[in-house]
Amino acid sequence: MKKRLLAGALSSAVVLFCGAATFAANPMTFADLVKQLQAEKPKFAKRQQDLLSARYDLANRPAAGVTMSGGKPVQAGVRVKLPAGTTWDQLAAMSPDEVRDKALWPEGFYPLPHPHHEAGGMIFPKHVIDRTKKDAGRDISRFDLDFDLPEHMLAEFPAPIYLTTRPDLGDVSRGQLVTTQNYYDLFKDALNPKQLDGLRLLVTPFPQQQFNNTDDRRSLEPSLGVSCFDCHANGHTNNATHTVGDIRPNEFRHRIDTPSLRGVNIQRLFGSQRALKTVEDFTEFEQRAAYFDGDPTTAAKKGVNTLNRADQVHAMAEFQELLDFPPAPKLNVLGKLDPAKATAAELRGEVLFNGKGQCSVCHSGPYFTDNLMHNLKTERFFKPKMINGRYAAMDGPIKTFPLRGIKDSPPYLHDNRLMTLDDAVEFFNIVLQTKLTADEKKDLVAFLYTL
Repeated sequence: MKKRLLAGALSSAVVLFCGAATFAANPMTFADLVKQLQAEKPKFAKRQQDLLSARYDLANRPAAGVTMSGGKPVQAGVRVKLPAGTTWDQLAAMSPDEVRDKALWPEGFYPLPHPHHEAGGMIFPKHVIDRTKKDAGRDISRFDLDFDLPEHMLAEFPAPIYLTTRPDLGDVSRGQLVTTQNYYDLFKDALNPKQLDGLRLLVTPFPQQQFNNTDDRRSLEPSLGVSCFDCHANGHTNNATHTVGDIRPNEFRHRIDTPSLRGVNIQRLFGSQRALKTVEDFTEFEQRAAYFDGDPTTAAKKGVNTLNRADQVHAMAEFQELLDFPPAPKLNVLGKLDPAKATAAELRGEVLFNGKGQCSVCHSGPYFTDNLMHNLKTERFFKPKMINGRYAAMDGPIKTFPLRGIKDSPPYLHDNRLMTLDDAVEFFNIVLQTKLTADEKKDLVAFLYTL
């Protein structure tokens, strides 16, 4: 494998060198770049949709009576497709070696590539693009590729905002997408001046790798850039995706989902793998490095926004730490189900969560996180392979995300590979080898819906 990767790196270096020489002799105009990438766009879009169709059932089938905190239906059922002639119980009964040697690891359990993994970069779902253009007057679409997952599989947008300081207000956003146009009117009576300025910075667009004013961009028109809340819309997530900036070579880079900022105040690790220790570190890291793939030269060219740690970063972090989880009326103050409010299935699921399912080993306490990182070592179950430009080899340590409000944040895992909570239960049933029955899996999902 090392020889293959080295050869690939050398080949890429030759292409880059020759490309630079060609560019110097015959520079490509921006119009030429747009024409070339738009011509390639259908090929890569089809490649990704073929992969998704082979992996998942993406039909719109919501769970009966289960909605996100703002009212959007939650998708139900296992959507990952099994290898032909195999059942979930059969897979769960096998050892990791058996699954690997028989090539039975479900395709939907492999890492999910970026919509165009070789190109990478920030990309937004269409409904997010349309609403942002309508409410903020900015275009965050790309001319070279589109988002890949259907809207009904994603988090609700715009999501409600709950504040730890004013739980009495309920949804402070009042159903609106918070932008530079309305943040002041919505929050002027609920925040102090420092917090309000932090929110202002969170909704203010700044140059980014694909959205900027240079001719090395992926927006048709010169762009002001993107804001923190273009991805973490309303302090939650709109499922905008990217590839992580701190892994090389490119085929090892993870597709990364936008995590919710709800409950940031109880978290002690930030970034799925970077293990940044404070939200201030994460806020500064995003602007200085993640926005530009960790390339300071590119950042300088495109207009990096160097935030002042003493006041700007601190103000942004202070607002983020006010973002609360959605209400969970069936939980008591310790994060346990109230027997007077919970169903029998939900109570059975709670017992499984804390026992046979082994979920609480990592997802502990009232917010269901241990604030640590864990390596699931999924590579035990499959042989490495290339998938649409993404080399599926291993995931490495991943932070334990809080499960409070988890039904509001589909799809799941750091790269969106699991479409529903039912998929997540099947995945961990095999990875942790817990051997849950079909009824136990249903009860566990029922409990997760209450969090």
